[in-house]
Formats: sequence, structure tokens, C-alpha cells
Amino acid sequence: MKHVSIFLILFMISVNVALAATVSIGDTIMSVEVMCSREDRSRGLQGRETLAENEGMLFVFEEPMKAHFWMKNTLIPLDIAFIDGKGKIVSIEAMEPETTDSHRSPIPVRYALETNQGWFADREICVGAIVSVDV
Repeated sequence: MKHVSIFLILFMISVNVALAATVSIGDTIMSVEVMCSREDRSRGLQGRETLAENEGMLFVFEEPMKAHFWMKNTLIPLDIAFIDGKGKIVSIEAMEPETTDSHRSPIPVRYALETNQGWFADREICVGAIVSVDV
């Protein structure tokens, strides 16, 4: 992750402002909504019926943590990438709609990126890839 972007994201967390950003993974670019507050992170993509092909949601945690997600009230199948503080993807999991299965990061992470299911595989993005964010 770019250092300037991290500081801006941390500032947005402190003032609880919604934010849009662009995520780059190699040559692949995606538009994301950034979820900084605890309330926004807990709501996530619940209730939405669609997610555009190159759009996603980036969850930002104030401190590295073992993050966990579920799909209760989430209507679309998603993938989630857990990302460490240096921007490296440490895990990618598929998540099925309207389930309460827990999807946990294998180590403490600073970010999680949700996309349409299959988005990472379709672009041959895997564990170890580096994610950068432009706000």
C-alpha cells in the first residue's frame, strides 16, 4: 500500500468519512468503496443485489487483527482477499451468499478486499500479490 494513501485512510477512519478509491494489483485496476468505521465494516455489502465487474469493497482496520467475515444478509457470492500491512495478499477465500460460515484471516491483517466471486482467479491474482490503493 502506498504510504500517503495509508495516512489518508487512517485520517478518514478518525473522522468517519466515506471514501472511494482505486485498487491496483499488478496491471489490474478496480474501483472500491472504503469501509473505515466499525459500523460500515459490519454492514459491508449486505442487501446489495449486484456488484459491478471491476468494483469491490476495501475494509480497513485501525490495527492489524485476525479479521473474520460472514455472509449473513449478503445476496451475491463474493471472494475475499486478506491483506497484510505491507499490501501483500495473504489469503483468498470464496464466500457463498446468505451463510453464517466464518471466513478468517490466517494472520493479523490491516485490510480485506471483497470482490465478485471468481474475480481473483479470472485475473490470475493469487496469494503473494501486492495491492496498492490510490485515494
